[in-house]
This record gives sequence, C-alpha cells and structure tokens, in this order.
Amino acid sequence: MHLPTVQREKYLLRPWDPDDARSLVIHANNPKIARNLRDGFPYPYTLKDAEQWLRMVKENRMDIILAIEVNGEAAGGIGLHSMKDVHRYNAELGYWLSESFWGMGIISDAIGVMVNYAFTHTRWLRLFATIYEHNTPSMRVLEKNGFTREAIHKKAVMKEGKLLDEHLYALLKEQWIARRDSLPGNSPASFQ
Repeated sequence: MHLPTVQREKYLLRPWDPDDARSLVIHANNPKIARNLRDGFPYPYTLKDAEQWLRMVKENRMDIILAIEVNGEAAGGIGLHSMKDVHRYNAELGYWLSESFWGMGIISDAIGVMVNYAFTHTRWLRLFATIYEHNTPSMRVLEKNGFTREAIHKKAVMKEGKLLDEHLYALLKEQWIARRDSLPGNSPASFQ
C-alpha cells in the first residue's frame, strides 16, 4: 500500500524510517501512553522494541502506518490496519502521540487527515477504533472527527491486571462524505 507524506502546520505525517529508533524510544517510553494501547506497545519501551517495530513496519504492505513528526522528531504514530475476509472494507485506526505534544490538536488533525486519505485513496468504507474506558480524551477526539460510539464491550480487555470496558467507535464513508467539510483535517491536503 502507498504510504503518503503530508505536511501540516504543526506536524508532518510520513513513513517511518530506521533512523527514527532513538526518537521513538524517547517519546514512546511513557506509561501514560502504554496504558492506552495494546500490550504489543510495551513499557518500558527500549531501543530493541523500537528497532523491532521499525522492521515490522518496513515489511508491512497491507496497512498505512505513519510517523507523526514534530519539531524534526518522530513523536508519535498513526495507522490504518486493513481487515480481511468479510471485513475487507474495514480498517482499524490506531494512534499515539508523545505526552509533550498533548493538547495541541495534533492527533485530532492527524486523524482527520488519515480519514480523508482512507476515504479518498483506498477501498475502505468503514473505519473503526477501540478505546479503553478510562481514555475519554481519545473518545472526544474521535467524536470530533465524526466517529460515533457503536458499542461498549463490557470487561473485554485485560490491561494492567484490570478488566476494562472497550468502547468501539466507527465512521462510515457515507457519513464522512455528508460531514467532511466540517471535520478536522479536511482542509486541502497534499498527499505525496
């Protein structure tokens, strides 16, 4: 799958590079980030973890997995992960950002850019994300981008030794088309 590069006012979305390993460790090694992601995103986050992640991303041809570069460093990531078989028109959205850049509107805008790209450059008709019960800021960011909560999976996730509810958010292409002019990240973007 083609990996776009998009320059925005506060950040750059771009493919990951092997040279991102050190900045990845600096920004990803944070328990506040890991607690909101699947266990495949470890804490502590080591150089070995970063190198393994970057190798996996380089070999991945099915998904769109991009670095969020802020001030010249890979300070986060965002991805759309293609589903298979009867779910092949769906993609799962995942994202994280260094705590240093929280509250600046970067993730909200990046989600909007990725949604725009997905619905204008891929076959996907539905995007979804799952959010743990304590991560209300992430729920608000998705809602701001037109996603609606479809379900709450009760006690579906085991994280840090606790059973948590998982909130399922989704956005259909037809819903996005109807509202795209009022959503973040939909100003003209130059996808390279």
